[in-house]
Amino acid sequence: MAKRASKATKSNELDGKEFFAAISMIEKEKGIPKSYMLDKITQALLSAYKRDNEGVQDNVYIEANENTGDVKMFLKKDVVETVDNPATELSLDEARAKLPTAQIGDVIRSEIKPRNFGRIAAQTARQVIIQGMREAEHSMVYDEFTSKEHEMLVGTVTRIDPRNGAVSVRIGSGSEVIDAYLSPSEQVRTESLHEGDRINVYVVEVRRTNRGPQILISRTHPGLVKRLFEREVPEIYDGTVEIRSIAREAGSRTKIAVWSEDSNVDPIGACVGPKGARVNSVTNELKDEKIDIIQYNDDPVIYVAAALSPADVISVKTIDDGKNCQVVVPDDQLSLAIGKEGQNARLAAKLTGLKIDIKPESAAHEFEQNSVAEDIDNSDVDSEEVETLD
Repeated sequence: MAKRASKATKSNELDGKEFFAAISMIEKEKGIPKSYMLDKITQALLSAYKRDNEGVQDNVYIEANENTGDVKMFLKKDVVETVDNPATELSLDEARAKLPTAQIGDVIRSEIKPRNFGRIAAQTARQVIIQGMREAEHSMVYDEFTSKEHEMLVGTVTRIDPRNGAVSVRIGSGSEVIDAYLSPSEQVRTESLHEGDRINVYVVEVRRTNRGPQILISRTHPGLVKRLFEREVPEIYDGTVEIRSIAREAGSRTKIAVWSEDSNVDPIGACVGPKGARVNSVTNELKDEKIDIIQYNDDPVIYVAAALSPADVISVKTIDDGKNCQVVVPDDQLSLAIGKEGQNARLAAKLTGLKIDIKPESAAHEFEQNSVAEDIDNSDVDSEEVETLD
């Protein structure tokens, strides 16, 4: 009877050469250093051995030699007269059985060769490699995108949640790619997104989570407008023109205040560009969102008057230590100054950081009366002096 050919069985033992080849491949493909993976595997093997061998402390260690392909575990024990802890100590007789010249106080090193160490080591190595790759990739992604916080990135819409409208956007930075979360509150209400759309997004925050880094992005943040202008206007990118303030109601209107130290540079003209090409590029990206560009001024009177553009302003008076201001406009400019549903005045207030009270020219006398009343209320004359004057 012919002998049946024996089927080769796959060994579960840890093959040192295959092991080092595996972590070398991981380093090449994933960019995860071999030293990182080797350290993770060593820690896992040591923890497993200590867990199964009571009393073992820091006297166990692993040597991994890439040149020879060996991965070995060793145990060090102190030679003592009386053994109190067999896991860390060795009697003189036991020591001399291993090393005839051993003396009290010596440290004897011996290789650990438990019956199933190779199998356990192989399983542990596989688990740690998988977990280590996951952790390292998460860490690399987090580090990569943390440096991109408050920057603009281009992404592709990959999924739209039909339940709440949340959008997953795949964005890339360098060699890393991740799906970022665009919540409904960070989407422009007038904008309709579809799977496959390529969009510019503003990276608001990068968070660490148990499932890896989470990238929070926005299409409504004023920072997106700033980054778009930096892309379109070289003078902003190189610092010749500065964006001092932005007020935005996404999908509707944005006001942006610009300024330049160079008297030869027109900051508004630089942002508008030849035939409006630069500002039109930004407007098109924002789906025809209206953009008002004004020139910043340290004088709040001039600044507020410009911020209320396109309305004409007759006068501006600051009160309450410059925190509030009273504005007078021509009667036929009142609705323009306030804007639809108060939007123009609201954006001007956000842009300047001042509370703005707007009145038509025909009611300007109310401001004067209020100012007189306020001067009386804030006078330093006390009650006794008032009575004397009477």
